[in-house]
Amino acid sequence: MASVDDSIRTLLLLMPRMVGRTKRLKIPEELAGLNLAPRHLSLFAYLLFDGPLGVNELAERLEVTPATVSLMVTELTRKGILERQEDPTDRRRAIITLSDDHRPAIDAWLARGARAWRTALEPLTNDERALFLKTLKAYEEAL
Repeated sequence: MASVDDSIRTLLLLMPRMVGRTKRLKIPEELAGLNLAPRHLSLFAYLLFDGPLGVNELAERLEVTPATVSLMVTELTRKGILERQEDPTDRRRAIITLSDDHRPAIDAWLARGARAWRTALEPLTNDERALFLKTLKAYEEAL
């Protein structure tokens, strides 16, 4: 059983390597020249896994203001990565989705990380996964 200090030491050494490897993941060629940032990956993940969403829903999930999401959506719509459609039940609300042209590249890009997480998380019990996620969230909040 590792002590708290031993665990902290291990994580302080492990986290920069993980971040470095994540940063080295090759951006698909069709997305490479689009100047994408990590915040875009989170937006793409929500749209890929949860389907089309409104600006306010995306803002809540990304923990940013709707104005910030609106700016991101405008930028990515101009680049052809996202599509903005009017909600048929509420014309004031826009529904945001990944464009069909870029969906396969985004899916392949995110799939690498998803496969790595699946490898790490599948052997755990539901309770162990919940504890792991709770711990990561607590670390993020403490930063």
